[in-house]
Amino acid sequence: MDSNHKQMSNMSKEDMSNMDMSSMDHGSMPMGHMNHGDMKKRLIICILLMIPILLLTPMMGMKSSVLHLPYQEIIVLIFGTIIFFYGGKPFFEGAKSELKNKKPEMMTLVTLGISVSYLYSVYSTIINMTGGHQMDFWWELSTLIVIMLLGHIIEMNAIMQANSSMTEMVKLLPHEAHLTSGKDIPINQVKVGDFLLVKENERVPADGVITSDKAMLDESMITGESSVVQKKKGQEVFAGSLNKNYPFELKVTVVGKDSYLSQVAKLVEEAQGKKSKAETMADKVSGWLFYAALIFAILALIVWSAINGLSYGIMMAVTVLVIACPHALGLAIPLVVSRTSTLAAKNGLLIQNREPLENVSKLKFALMDKTGTLTDGDFKVHDYMTFSKEFSQKDIAQIMAALEEGSTHPLAQALVEAVSDNSLKANNIENIPGVGIEGNISGKEYKIVNEKYLKENGINYNKIDNEDNLTVSYLISGNEVIGLATLGDKLKPQAAKLIKELKNRGIEPVMLTGDNEKAAQKVASELGINDFRAQLKPEDKAKIVKEYQEKGNVLFVGDGVNDSPALATSDLSFAIGSGTSVAIAAADVILVNSNPEDIIKMLDLSKNSNRKMKENLWWGAGYNIIAIPLAAGVLAPIGIVLSPIVGAIIMSFSTVIVAINAMTLKV
Repeated sequence: MDSNHKQMSNMSKEDMSNMDMSSMDHGSMPMGHMNHGDMKKRLIICILLMIPILLLTPMMGMKSSVLHLPYQEIIVLIFGTIIFFYGGKPFFEGAKSELKNKKPEMMTLVTLGISVSYLYSVYSTIINMTGGHQMDFWWELSTLIVIMLLGHIIEMNAIMQANSSMTEMVKLLPHEAHLTSGKDIPINQVKVGDFLLVKENERVPADGVITSDKAMLDESMITGESSVVQKKKGQEVFAGSLNKNYPFELKVTVVGKDSYLSQVAKLVEEAQGKKSKAETMADKVSGWLFYAALIFAILALIVWSAINGLSYGIMMAVTVLVIACPHALGLAIPLVVSRTSTLAAKNGLLIQNREPLENVSKLKFALMDKTGTLTDGDFKVHDYMTFSKEFSQKDIAQIMAALEEGSTHPLAQALVEAVSDNSLKANNIENIPGVGIEGNISGKEYKIVNEKYLKENGINYNKIDNEDNLTVSYLISGNEVIGLATLGDKLKPQAAKLIKELKNRGIEPVMLTGDNEKAAQKVASELGINDFRAQLKPEDKAKIVKEYQEKGNVLFVGDGVNDSPALATSDLSFAIGSGTSVAIAAADVILVNSNPEDIIKMLDLSKNSNRKMKENLWWGAGYNIIAIPLAAGVLAPIGIVLSPIVGAIIMSFSTVIVAINAMTLKV
């Protein structure tokens, strides 16, 4: 993972504390994200005020109260008014926010319901105090607000667990860091260039490079992989990794927003903030439900007032208003999205664009870059050959290394690493896309090219006996091949399982490579890939993606070196490892680890996530379709009538069910 997080950990707890739920658009949830302790305080006070109201007022169907006190109507009026304004404040604020955003939903409905109940109860109390006999709703109103507050506290807990934000990762970071000078400092005071000591069984406090000889680290918090990895001097380590062995020292390289955890947090937040078509539609339907509930409430008021009197009509209308829950529908997708992106990030799967993941079931082809995806991408030079008396094998090696000195391509790095001491320097370096590189050394022009280039340009060359199907890079001067290097790569141990799992899911694997035909054939044969394309240029990959898209949806996986056009063109794209910054920008998902099996993990997580979304949508829509007419009294002729209290209980738990369902999503 050493090169996989180049720009991405020293993020203080303060830096992360504000991202808990900031990325979720919960529609009408301002109270949901009011202070949790404040909600509990309101609930307790309202319960204490509710008890005397229950004892001093008759509930519907009763002729008298349990207790009788002088001026009890005034006592009930005062306590009920406090409950209405104090206990109802979160609902009023929620309604205000909804109306301000021109998106009236659940909070507006609840506010209407309790306001109608309160105003009618005040009116009834005044009538009763002047000698009349009018039924009030103080009993129902106080109980309704208490149940609504309790329901939303339960809902908030469920939502926060389902959201399971990135702050959980930051909680594992140490509060202090040990400077090698012996001083301990708070983690938010760590600076780039500081030298830190990480003791045994402590977590790394900041991103940096190891200055000790080696370290044994558990990076499961970062990558999701539980195995212990050995890091050597000069290799990168990331905040949150656990030191499993002897103490080691590191030099801090990045802090704050450039750290790995900060970058992950930003990606998660951005992914959650992007709405898919399904989520946009759910928001619209959620808005329509408000008006449907309002219409049903008005109809219930008119019809039942005409049948059983105004008091009964108001009770039925209030029940409709409090039972309707556009909220459950509005949260159906965001809760699952939040859970999915957080689970993915904890397992080294960084989602940048989640909409393509909603169509994983439609994938027909998986086009994969060979180097870095199916093979390690860790090339080693096997041999050098010279075809000119003017150049020795050492000369060939040094010239090739000088030309490739600044390149990040795996083949180039292998050629550079093969030469330990090189006095040659190249200038006027230019990349030849999909072919190689050219430059000037001591006034002479050289090129490193592939076999396809030689054929296309009519350059004669000696064919070598390549029984091992190695990759061959040719060195030319003018139009003469003066030497070559053979390089080998090896398959990733998980590559075969990836191909098997793709086939099991009905997805046909296709391998793409710029390598020669024989080397490509060998890899494809070993992995059981029937379709492959060799000797490709970067622009060829995007064209091939379009070609396969005519037959079905295409997944593309690449390491990003020359893959940005193909990543952007495909229906779903994965950048395996960090790739390059351009590749990261183009990919829908970044696989932090270089493990091909993570592709299957992401596909399965997406499939399960999509199923959870559909379940939540069915529940959110189905609940309202059944609950609203039921509350309006459509089954009253057969004796089924819901009271506002029952409606409030049902409504409160409708969202909890959606949240719990999202929580059951696993990787």
